[in-house]
Amino acid sequence: MGELHTFQNTPRVCHTREVSSSAQSSIDDVLQFLRTHTPIDERERSSIQQFLLEVPQLDDPCNEDIGLVHVTASAIVVNDAGSKVALHLHKRLGMWLQPGGHIEVGELPVDAALREAHEETGLPVRHQREGGVLFHVDVHPGPKGHTHHDVRYLLRSAELPMQPAEGESPDVKWFMWDDALAIADAGLLGALQAARARVGQPA
Repeated sequence: MGELHTFQNTPRVCHTREVSSSAQSSIDDVLQFLRTHTPIDERERSSIQQFLLEVPQLDDPCNEDIGLVHVTASAIVVNDAGSKVALHLHKRLGMWLQPGGHIEVGELPVDAALREAHEETGLPVRHQREGGVLFHVDVHPGPKGHTHHDVRYLLRSAELPMQPAEGESPDVKWFMWDDALAIADAGLLGALQAARARVGQPA
């Protein structure tokens, strides 16, 4: 399939007080993608409009510590056969969600999605292709009054048993597409539908 970039520790390029050129270029690439991206549903359409309005005004979009609005990254992890998706039961929310979270100092969104997916599933995740496949965005409330502008990437993995890192939710498993869609909340539904189409699985 040509999937590349198995999870590994990556150099850090986004700084707490000063945004590096690599980090800014990464955000610029996301913005450019969203300007031409066709949303999967009305929720994503609204999220794109909000993202394009708010994120360009942020001094450091990756940084959760300097404001209430920031970019987060998550992953839809699909098995090699394309028939299943990996979800975990979020410990605080009690909902089945895709792996993802905040972008650490020194990370790009594409690397954060890979790291979070590995930590929360223990799987040898890799990007669908070199450079990653950004395919969905969702803007939603986060904890402490924050707003998360979440960029979603398509990842692949062999269908292996889950081994989440210590401290992560122990409830993580593979779901058939229809089963995942049946339990998905509004913020995840569109991403699952878009990922299913991208890996060639019929609805």
